[in-house]
Amino acid sequence: MTSSVLRRVARVLTRPDRAGRTAGGSGATRNRSVAALLRASHPEPAAAVTTVAGLLAWGVGHRLTGVVVVVLTVAASQLAVGWTNDALDAKRDTVVGRPDKPVAAGLVSRRTTAVAAAAATLATPVLALTTNRAAAAVATAGLISALLYNWPLKSSPLSVLPYTASFGSLPAFIVLALPGAGTPPVWLVVAAALLGAGAHFANVLPDLDDDARTGVRGLPHRLGPGGSRTAAIGLLLAATATLVFGPPGPPSPVGLATAAAAVLIPPLLWYGERVTNRATTRSTAAFRAVLAIAIIDVILLLTSGPLI
Repeated sequence: MTSSVLRRVARVLTRPDRAGRTAGGSGATRNRSVAALLRASHPEPAAAVTTVAGLLAWGVGHRLTGVVVVVLTVAASQLAVGWTNDALDAKRDTVVGRPDKPVAAGLVSRRTTAVAAAAATLATPVLALTTNRAAAAVATAGLISALLYNWPLKSSPLSVLPYTASFGSLPAFIVLALPGAGTPPVWLVVAAALLGAGAHFANVLPDLDDDARTGVRGLPHRLGPGGSRTAAIGLLLAATATLVFGPPGPPSPVGLATAAAAVLIPPLLWYGERVTNRATTRSTAAFRAVLAIAIIDVILLLTSGPLI
């Protein structure tokens, strides 16, 4: 499967770079192309995941150099995944009219985006190898899993598996990269995997209609909006419970209060949307609830004391 993804990217690399021919005219045009390329990397989620990785590295005891290596490795993997996604999905994004997608909008070419994706993909294991082989293997496996989501698993019933595996690999890589840390705690890996699975359903919710128009049939599309909302919230609540009850010892009062808040968020947001008469077939209450629970999970993880 991995070789198939690489072959698809290679085909993009060999196509004429129309945007590149017009981009060389001036420094201002080149700057706009660079800005568009950065936007094609999905900068918001990339920055969020990279920031959480850096904070988690600090939380498990990495020194400054270790935190920097973790941040650079995770940033490279996030850039690789984002750029590969936009390069492969350019035609779909054009069909559904996505002006927020720089490749589909013609602001940067597919070839340039694919070259950047290939460079970031190669950089990820190289950076990870500055820690140790075990950590590098886990980081590389997480990246391969995410790339396999971009193609071909996005349109299959197995679409949730790459999110589960890649998110679960993140804390495993961070712990393994710490000298003398030993085996990553099972509860930490499970919580991250559940968070990733929930994020998959939440991430797809706003795009179900557009995806249907272009033939994408992942697991959320097969479950439908109602099933996907339920799965997203259920998985993230399970991640919260794992973070509260997974570590050794009794759960803290703060952890129990946090879990209670996570349970209350979905019905409160749904009720608020109904009261303000904003409920539609494209309701955002579930999506916002998922984001709120995800933020709670990250805060709970970072404030739960020693992780290993």
